[in-house]
Amino acid sequence: MASTTKTKTNKAKPKVSPSLNEDEVRSIESLRQSFEGIREELAKVIVGQEDAIEKIFICMLSNGHTLLMGVPGLAKTLLVNSIAQTTSLSFGRIQFTPDLMPSDVTGTEILQDRKDGDGREFTFIKGPVFANVLLADEINRTPPKTQSALLEAMQEKRVTVAGTNHILQKPFFVLATQNPIEQEGTYPLPEAQLDRFMFIVRMDYPQREEEIMIARQTTMGGTAKLKKIINGSKLKQYQELVEKIPVPEHVFELAVDLVRRTRPGTEDAPKWLKQSVQWGAGPRAIQFLIRGAKAHALIRGNYITTTEDLEAVAEPVLYHRIITNFHARSEGITSSEVINRLLEEARKEDR
Repeated sequence: MASTTKTKTNKAKPKVSPSLNEDEVRSIESLRQSFEGIREELAKVIVGQEDAIEKIFICMLSNGHTLLMGVPGLAKTLLVNSIAQTTSLSFGRIQFTPDLMPSDVTGTEILQDRKDGDGREFTFIKGPVFANVLLADEINRTPPKTQSALLEAMQEKRVTVAGTNHILQKPFFVLATQNPIEQEGTYPLPEAQLDRFMFIVRMDYPQREEEIMIARQTTMGGTAKLKKIINGSKLKQYQELVEKIPVPEHVFELAVDLVRRTRPGTEDAPKWLKQSVQWGAGPRAIQFLIRGAKAHALIRGNYITTTEDLEAVAEPVLYHRIITNFHARSEGITSSEVINRLLEEARKEDR
C-alpha cells in the first residue's frame, strides 16, 4: 500500500509450514474439526447466523471480546449461551439497566460473622463477571460509571474491589449486545471501551427460508440438548496454537498500512478519506487484525496467514474504530464503505 515493496500473495494453500511441527499440524486439523462440530451443534438451536458464529469463534481463539449489534429477536442471547455450552465454559449474564451499579458487575464486600465465631470480617462476594463467558446484555443501557466497571476486566482480566485485586477465570470473554435502533435511555459506549472489543459483529434479519425453519423449530415444543465439543483447557491450547501460526512480512505490512490509512490527520491517508473520516484506528487495531487473520487461517485448515485472511477480518476489526464525519453521514457514507474502498485500493497496488 505505501511505498514499501510487497510480495504478491500466494493463492495456493501450503500443505505444511516449515515453522510448525507434526503435533501442531495435527492440532490445526483438530481445531478445524472442533469448529465444525460446534457449528453443527449450534445449528440445532440457531438458524442461520453462520457468519456471526464464525466471527465469535475467531475472537475466542484470539482471546478477544465481541460486541454483537442487531435488532431485538435475532437470538443474540441464545447464541452466546449456546456457545458457552458447546465449549464447556461457565456462563454469566448481566442485564444492563440504567440503575445498575459497578458492584452489581464486579461483586462487593459484605460484613459477615467469622467462621470461628470470633468477631466479624468483610467477605468478598463475586459478581457475575467471574465466569468464562460473560454476556453483557444491552450494554449501552447503563451509565458510563457502570460500563467502565468492565474496562479493567476486559483488558487486565481482573477486577479491583476495596483495593484488592481479584483474578478472573481463564479463558475469559465478554460478549456484549447492543441495540442499534433505540436511542432513548441509552448511553453510547465511549471510544475507549469500544476499542477494547476486538470485533463488532453486525447481525441482520434471517433469509425467508431461514425464518420458515425458525417458525417450525421453535413452535413444536421441546429444546435440543447441546453436546460439549471442547473444554476450557482445549480452547487455551488452541489459543496458544494461534500464536504460533506464521505471518509473512507482507501481511504485517498490509495490516500496518491499512490502519495508518484510516487516520485522516496523517500523510498516509488518501485525500478522499480525509474528507469523510473524523477519527481513525489505533495500534490495537493492528494487533487484532493480525490475531484475527491467524485464527481465520486456522479454522480453514491453513498453516500460514495470507492477505485473504486479513481482509476477511478487516471490517469487524475496523468498523467501530473508523468514525465518519458529518459530511460522510450526510452523504450516506458508512464505515464499511470506507473499509471496502481501502481494501480495494490495496488489492490494486498489489497487482
